[in-house]
Amino acid sequence: MTPNTCSCLHRIATKLPVSIHITKLLSIFFLFFVPIFDNFEKMTILIEQPDLGVEVEGKKMETNELVLDGGFPMPKLDAHGGGFDAPEINAFGQSFRDYNAESERQKTVEEFYRLNHINQSFDFVKKMREKYGKLDKTEMSIWECCELLNEVVDESDPDLDEPQIEHLLQTAEAIRKDYPHQDWLHLTALIHDLGKVLLLPSFGELPQWAVVGDTFPLGCAFDQSIVHHKYFKDNSDTYNSSYNTKNGVYEQGCGLENVVMSWGHDDYMYLVAKENGTTLPSAALFIVRYHSFYPLHKAGAYTHLMNEEDKENLKWLQIFNKYDLYSKSKVRVDVEKVKPYYLSLIDKYFPAKLKW
Repeated sequence: MTPNTCSCLHRIATKLPVSIHITKLLSIFFLFFVPIFDNFEKMTILIEQPDLGVEVEGKKMETNELVLDGGFPMPKLDAHGGGFDAPEINAFGQSFRDYNAESERQKTVEEFYRLNHINQSFDFVKKMREKYGKLDKTEMSIWECCELLNEVVDESDPDLDEPQIEHLLQTAEAIRKDYPHQDWLHLTALIHDLGKVLLLPSFGELPQWAVVGDTFPLGCAFDQSIVHHKYFKDNSDTYNSSYNTKNGVYEQGCGLENVVMSWGHDDYMYLVAKENGTTLPSAALFIVRYHSFYPLHKAGAYTHLMNEEDKENLKWLQIFNKYDLYSKSKVRVDVEKVKPYYLSLIDKYFPAKLKW
């Protein structure tokens, strides 16, 4: 306020009768001061975020750091206590898992799920687990597999056409930022998609429908929550009386470890980690095997097959899913900068070489 304004207020105040003194002063106060306070609401405060080796493409995105807790709300459990209501837009204004959007990418995704739902059967999965459970394809380290995976693009993903190693590090770095002391979770994020090497010639070059996409149990009824459910009409298991009931070949509460899941990178990496003697906790193996099991952790389906350990591990999977899906962005990670940290975690939880 200027000296002239103060002087004016003083002259007005001294000439006012006592009976209206306070009322007039309040009116003058709001006249002069409220516009000033109102301007404070329009101020923008910039807070510098810590650097975790993340770089942003383009000058227009320089403020878009991987600050996921501030970008959207944590997933909330639905009214039935099953899955959670996942946000559809991330901190970068990007939407995800929209399987109905009109685009060439969506047409490719739908065709993928048509083939997936026709061919993923109980007998097919049994054969794949027997074949790849031998772990006789090659021997290599976890990091070597990360680099090998750089050749893969997931056709079932309706979101980004990006090399897989970019997604692995985006996810791991985002979790590392919000859960700095849970190093096992950082490493789980790094390895969770390594099973996608099944797409490569040296691993048999399996078709996309046998490697990626949402997973679901075999040996029991296909839940309506499974994306593009309509294509199960051409799956032989749909008409098998042993497999088309709610429990199918399982008992209620039998535990997901005893359930045959559709074959793909999740189950393969789970077998690799387990059979090579990883010291990661059970929650990590649960995340690796079920991170694509969206009918469970998004829709709350198949909970009748879970045991108590599954229910505890599901809490970590729900946390992980927020980062697995919604860290996808145009953010780039400086691989060489973060590599030493992840090599130290690999050395802590895995042998130097693994059988694949």
